[in-house]
Amino acid sequence: MPVLHPEDVARSHDRARVATARAHGRTRLVAWLLIGPGLLAMLGENDGPSMISYATDGATYGIGFFLPFTVVLFALAYICQEMCMRVGAVTHRGYGQLVLQRYGPVWGWFGAGDLLLTNVVTLVSEFVAIRVGLAFFHIGAPVAAALGVALVALTAAGGRYRRWERVALGLAVFNALFLVAAVMVRPDMGAVGHAFATFNPLPGGDLHTVLLLVASTVGATVTPWMIFFQQSGSADKGLTARDVNHGRLDTAVGAVAAAVFGCGAVIVGAVLLTHNGASLRGLSGAGFPGALRTVSGTGVASVFALGLIEAGAVAILTISASTAYAAGECIGVGHSFNSGPRRAAVFHSANIGCALVAAVVILIPGAPLLQIALNANVLATVLLPVSLLFLVMLASDRGLMGSHVNRRATTWLGMAVVIVVGFCGLAYGIDSFLQAVHLIPSTS
Repeated sequence: MPVLHPEDVARSHDRARVATARAHGRTRLVAWLLIGPGLLAMLGENDGPSMISYATDGATYGIGFFLPFTVVLFALAYICQEMCMRVGAVTHRGYGQLVLQRYGPVWGWFGAGDLLLTNVVTLVSEFVAIRVGLAFFHIGAPVAAALGVALVALTAAGGRYRRWERVALGLAVFNALFLVAAVMVRPDMGAVGHAFATFNPLPGGDLHTVLLLVASTVGATVTPWMIFFQQSGSADKGLTARDVNHGRLDTAVGAVAAAVFGCGAVIVGAVLLTHNGASLRGLSGAGFPGALRTVSGTGVASVFALGLIEAGAVAILTISASTAYAAGECIGVGHSFNSGPRRAAVFHSANIGCALVAAVVILIPGAPLLQIALNANVLATVLLPVSLLFLVMLASDRGLMGSHVNRRATTWLGMAVVIVVGFCGLAYGIDSFLQAVHLIPSTS
């Protein structure tokens, strides 16, 4: 007789609440109970490096191209994340587990290795973002390191996915601070409307810088960890095929909110366009909070700094969780927040361990934190196409997905995203290589 694991029992309690709410026609309560993975994937991707990337776009080139470009990228992110949610809800299995089972251990472990590399680099940049935000308030790096690790440990200690999710969602709400900062700088709404109406062409100037910012902005919107997190989170939450429409709503709301807040960061950064903003590289020295204090006052700078702290904190939670899911799924052991450390030792060790490693790195004297932070999103862009390709293949597998298989249009859109992301990463990589071998002039 099959053994019912404690994590299955925990999910059954959550499913019972959903069933009861549905039976009584309480649609709002059903939506509230099912919301979570999509919002967290999208708002978690509005992390420290991403918001710095958006602000750098505005500070370097203004809002003309990058404001609508950010919205387009989140539309592409929705296409990818909707597939993640749907595959997780229908199969009840995470991304790493499915790739391992459908395509073999070589590709399964390749995906996990890809994820581990990008996650460690990105986690370091999240701690750097928290460090920069706290430094504005004269709080040192050890506090940033301790805060991030303690947050991961305490949220996982609840022993339930639902508790972990609600804490993370509560923190994610404060991503709206970037919109608040945008309102505080009093942007020209006519210029904002014109940017969306005209979608200016790609800005001119130094090609290497343009490619860096485009690749970084793409990597700020769609990353490997989001794929692992949302599919595994949907399975851990206990979503079923019946919940797919709610999952789409969850993901769409997250995409819209993240796009709005990301655009807020672009607008805030654009304030520095005429104040030598192009010379900023975000996390060097006082970075954006210090520059904003000079141009727009302490209030705007403080809100932006608090936003960086929030963005880094939420991303540390979600990125660490995606690492833990991948580790448990690939090894074939317990991988759920509904299981305690004894039943899911690998999962919880990976969750806390990767955050701890990143925290230690930011405390190393002379560590190249700036280079790590600035290239985290670019690395995600370069390594993302393989993960996206497997996602499209899984969602298009009729034997796996049944009636919830991708429509032909969705498959083509998914492949288009793979091509766009791959092209952006390849173009920047080729340009960097040609500079490195001195076939074209270096701009560094």
